[in-house]
Amino acid sequence: MNVLERLALRSAAFAERWFPDAWVFAVLGVLVVAACALGFGASPRDTVQAFGGGFWSLIPFTMQMAFVVIGGYVVATAPAIARLIGRIARWPRSGRGAIAFVALASMLTSLLSWGFSLVFAGLLVRALARRDDLDMDYRAAGAAAYLGLGAVWAMGLSSSAAQLQANPASMPPGLLPITGVLPFRQTILLWQSVVLTGALVLVSLAVAYFTAPRGSAVRTVRDFPDALDAVGVVAKPQALPPPTRPGDWLEHSPLLTIALSLLGFGWLYLEFTGKPLLSAIANLNTYNFLFLSLGLLLHWRPRSFLDAVSRAVPSTAGVLIQFPLYGGIAMLLTHAAGADGHTLAHRLSTLFVQVASHDTFAVVMGSYSAVLGFFVPSGGGKWLVEAPYVMQAANELQFHLGWAVQVYNGAEALPNLVNPFWMLPLLGVLGLKARDIVGFTFVQLLVHIPLVLGLLWLLGTTLAYIPPVLP
Repeated sequence: MNVLERLALRSAAFAERWFPDAWVFAVLGVLVVAACALGFGASPRDTVQAFGGGFWSLIPFTMQMAFVVIGGYVVATAPAIARLIGRIARWPRSGRGAIAFVALASMLTSLLSWGFSLVFAGLLVRALARRDDLDMDYRAAGAAAYLGLGAVWAMGLSSSAAQLQANPASMPPGLLPITGVLPFRQTILLWQSVVLTGALVLVSLAVAYFTAPRGSAVRTVRDFPDALDAVGVVAKPQALPPPTRPGDWLEHSPLLTIALSLLGFGWLYLEFTGKPLLSAIANLNTYNFLFLSLGLLLHWRPRSFLDAVSRAVPSTAGVLIQFPLYGGIAMLLTHAAGADGHTLAHRLSTLFVQVASHDTFAVVMGSYSAVLGFFVPSGGGKWLVEAPYVMQAANELQFHLGWAVQVYNGAEALPNLVNPFWMLPLLGVLGLKARDIVGFTFVQLLVHIPLVLGLLWLLGTTLAYIPPVLP
């Protein structure tokens, strides 16, 4: 047994005893920020007003994020995709090879959609777990399925921060004058971003392979009763039950799908031919519309599509109940002024300028963003909290604004590796608990921290400052 394997098993044993629910982290974030606001002299009245005033401020973005999950789930569970998963699950020839294969599939699909990645990789693990000839550790496979969201998702098309910065209509008040509009070519499509993403994929694959237990340490799906129930469901795509009443006919007929798809894909055609490709796909509403339209077409019959949506909705519970808390945090940071009239956001921006220089900004911001991620476990929600002051600091330090977004994207994924918030949809698919997989993802975290921070600093030295461009 190698060092990484022993460390993963010990971390897994610790996590099984001590990990709390994700909602606890969000509440702690609210309480810490509120206490800091009061400590700097904000009145109790202003503090509670800021929290309540911000509570519903992210409703549009909350719904957009919820639809990222739903769209990804609907596409991943379509019969054609389910058959594809069944076929590719036959490829691996060993337990460790299967785990590395899941890790690669998870990371590559997450660059397209993190919602799709979670479900697709989870269903792939379930298909592999049905194979009696594979001695595959189910916990390690689940951790590998999470690597898309835990390592590289924020470097791809569904990056909440990159999407937000490319869409001025989605920005909270006050951010647009600071950052301007940052198209994808200044964030996720920089060659520096491609290098960082490639390095993360290769290193994550190696860690997933070498931390996979072997021999007597392997715990298969049969060691997890709840997982057995999950894996036993939908071994192959289920046929829809026949309609039982006349009113069910349209739900089981493809006529509505064909008609609606003509409208939906017609609009998408106009959208993508009338705008530059990157401009069209950078619109989060267009991105979600594309996945929902594709999901409807792949399911073919409305009843199948609606059943998939119903199964996807529980996976959005964490987004729906926690994003209002993040809205409250953002408002506390930017509107609860202290005794000297300065907000916490202003204080943090000033601190950044004092502590960091142009050369050290990437490491300082990356480290801070990773720590904050334990309290605000959300790509888009956390960026809304951080962006007003870190981007102002980037302007003052003449740091490339697009790479500042990528510093956030690279560092933001680090706490995801041990924070259970975004694990929830995957865990629901696998029938596992966060404590079952976090021991393995913790080892990934130990390896990723120096790799990510080092590359963010090194690659950032190759970029020059570009002033904000307003629409």
